[in-house]
Amino acid sequence: QVQLVESGGGLVQAGGSLRLSCAASGRLFSIFNMGWFRQAPGKEREFVAKITRSGDTDVRDDAKGRFTVSRDRASYTMYLQMNSLKPEDTAVYYCAADSGSGLGFDYWGQGTQVTVSS
Repeated sequence: QVQLVESGGGLVQAGGSLRLSCAASGRLFSIFNMGWFRQAPGKEREFVAKITRSGDTDVRDDAKGRFTVSRDRASYTMYLQMNSLKPEDTAVYYCAADSGSGLGFDYWGQGTQVTVSS
């Protein structure tokens, strides 16, 4: 089992920045990839960013140049640095882990709210 706990959400004005953290615990050796997803009210959950075991990263197109995903191997913590935030970035942000089971991201955190005011 893998446990994921997000933190760092909050209310920020458009153009501002936030850094989300995701602390992982449990069977950490089983984690292949980690990622960030978000879900806005009335919308489906969508991909935001991911980082692989080897450190390769990917960010959704409309966040490239604004969002950066990284991790601290020593503390098993993943980060999402979000700059130049826009009101459309408002959502609950979820941390996820892929244990290599073939099911994709199979562990999820409880989410942290990000609200960007205009």
